[in-house]
Amino acid sequence: MRMHTLAIAGVLVFGLAACTSSPQPTATPSGVTTSATASPTGSAVADASGITVSTDLKTKPVISIPAGFGNVDKLIVRDIVPGTGAAVQATDNVTVNYVGIGAVTHQQFDASWDAHTTASFPLNGVIQGWQEGLLGMKVGGRRLLVIPGNLAYGANAPAGSGIQPNESLIFVVDLVSIP
Repeated sequence: MRMHTLAIAGVLVFGLAACTSSPQPTATPSGVTTSATASPTGSAVADASGITVSTDLKTKPVISIPAGFGNVDKLIVRDIVPGTGAAVQATDNVTVNYVGIGAVTHQQFDASWDAHTTASFPLNGVIQGWQEGLLGMKVGGRRLLVIPGNLAYGANAPAGSGIQPNESLIFVVDLVSIP
């Protein structure tokens, strides 16, 4: 099963971009960087969780995750780039670009950017973490979501997805439009 199909079924996210001043970061082929210290440099913004995300909406973001970062027990929502358009409401259909990363594995499991297409879906048809985390987001913005396992897939991680049971998920979502 392609992960993009999984995304339409309930996991959708935007790209992540990372910058780090760590002396020895480790980059994976997906562009996820794990480092001992993550600090914002250039066009990156650091989240309170220590995750660093780039702000260039024209390119696939890459995420910098601090070494040792793992599961969280509550939803973390941070605007990386505030949008200026209409705000998402619970019953809206949305069109997004996204990247999804496992919080424990630090591995990308899905990205609309890699398929070179946006994803469109009804907000009330995706995982609870997206339903709560995208509310109020404005078109033209980039948002970081760190979703605890109980608001994602819980113990029922999709087979073949690379997502561990009860794993928290990290998403960066660019809100393209509310059709």
